[in-house]
Amino acid sequence: MAGKIKEMIDFVLKQRAAGNPMLEKIIKTKMILKGINPGKFTPESEDNPEILQQLEGMSMELGYLCPEANSTIGSDSEESDSSTCNKLVNRLDIVSAHSSKDDIDDVCSEIAKQFVLFDTKLVVFFASSRYAPDEISKKMQETFPNALVFGCSTAGEIVSGKMLNESVVAMGFNNESLLDAKIEVIEDTKDPEGVKKAFDSFADHFGVAVADMPSKEYVGIILVDGLSSAEEGMMETIGDSTNVVFIGGSAGDDVKFKSTYLYANGKAYTNAALLALLKPGTDFAFIKTQSCRDLGKPLVVTKADEARRVVLEFNGKPAATAYAEAVNCAAEDVTRHFTDNPVGLVIDGDPFVRTPQQIKDNGAMAFYCSVKEGMELSLLEATDIIEDTRNALLQAQKESGRIIGLINFNCIMRKLELEQGNVTQQYGDLFSSVPTVGFSTYGEQYIGHLNQTATMLVFK
Repeated sequence: MAGKIKEMIDFVLKQRAAGNPMLEKIIKTKMILKGINPGKFTPESEDNPEILQQLEGMSMELGYLCPEANSTIGSDSEESDSSTCNKLVNRLDIVSAHSSKDDIDDVCSEIAKQFVLFDTKLVVFFASSRYAPDEISKKMQETFPNALVFGCSTAGEIVSGKMLNESVVAMGFNNESLLDAKIEVIEDTKDPEGVKKAFDSFADHFGVAVADMPSKEYVGIILVDGLSSAEEGMMETIGDSTNVVFIGGSAGDDVKFKSTYLYANGKAYTNAALLALLKPGTDFAFIKTQSCRDLGKPLVVTKADEARRVVLEFNGKPAATAYAEAVNCAAEDVTRHFTDNPVGLVIDGDPFVRTPQQIKDNGAMAFYCSVKEGMELSLLEATDIIEDTRNALLQAQKESGRIIGLINFNCIMRKLELEQGNVTQQYGDLFSSVPTVGFSTYGEQYIGHLNQTATMLVFK
């Protein structure tokens, strides 16, 4: 029998995206990250039992999502957009602050002064690992006792107009910019029920199942222990359970690679993940910028150890050998090309980067995120981060008319590249006119788990 796979793919897309092009692209991307490329199947394609089984599970899990399409997607009138704009145009509803003080009490005091007269409802903060984890979390919550406060440790910080090290940056939301929010900590990244428990708690709080939440009204932030290797599993579970987009980063520890921490409830957590579900009072959008271009050299993963994030073979050859041939370099020089020539899963011309980490035994290659067997990757070439980010921000502003706040999850490898080029200040300047916070991450989250990318949540 043939054509069943194509039929089931179309069913899942129809049920889940409900005619929304943006959601359809996201769902297709999620399928490809799972190893199922919708573009490769036609009504004549032979039916693979394993793929059919996977799609059956997806159709059962996903088929009841997205009742929103007919009622919310694309239904806003120009008057309602104008009303929202008029409501916010003369207000400062999102603010950012930072401190590089040595003492945690002084840090919190300095940040509080920058929030003076601001009715703070939620604070998200990112702190260098030089600050004692339990103490910084406790003091930040005490500084804003009536607000939800959460964050994580970093490998560098970003705030309006600056890229920093060894500092704390914070963003505050008031009742106008944030209608409601709930934070959940998954205290063990290996808990298979962790995401479900968090989503059950969200449903109790908001009074609606996360599967039924309109993706235009809700947005999620995810922070994960950057040394846990748990990001792929969590992002896949989240993507299977809701159309709400979760975006975020993996916590860092200033490139020591010993311990990373998440902050919530006045406590510090390690080997954990934090999910924050927000219902903003303003519109929002997403930016994913990886500053890479496709060189058109395919590297098909013909053998992989997915659990260990290791590729054994590309194109039927030892991974390092095939990579060296694609880069056109000697086998002993391949590691020098990892930053300038990552590989990526290219979807509709948009790369989802997988950065090599090291060469293992027998020419295998370890990566910073999972690569599935059978994936067709492409060799990429790094481009100008400053120019690429500037263009992405200009495009976002052009589409929305304005940006009133931005959270930037920027890969540590991008930060190191900016430092090597002595252009960190130029990067910071790109965000000088907008309340901004962010941090240098050990991995980025948007639809899936990424490397060498900046994922940004934009409030407009």
